[in-house]
Amino acid sequence: MHTRFDEDDAARALIERRWFSFELHRAANRLREECESLAEVLQATQEAWHDARSRLAELEAMRAALGEELARTDACCPVPPVNPQSSMVSAA
Repeated sequence: MHTRFDEDDAARALIERRWFSFELHRAANRLREECESLAEVLQATQEAWHDARSRLAELEAMRAALGEELARTDACCPVPPVNPQSSMVSAA
């Protein structure tokens, strides 16, 4: 037996499924856009990290070279200790 109520229920169910499908589609698009944005941020972060690591390696190499140079200078020409009392001038 087929009634008008059955047709209304079927139409309502179809509208509900279409609405739900549309909402799922919108949610998936929003999530896809968020993933793309995060991927861009991740790429920029990785590039910044790589640049910072390169600069750090350069600074560490310069520090090591300067330390070696100072060690050679100290070994070659030691600096005499300064007497703090003789270098102070009396204000009186």
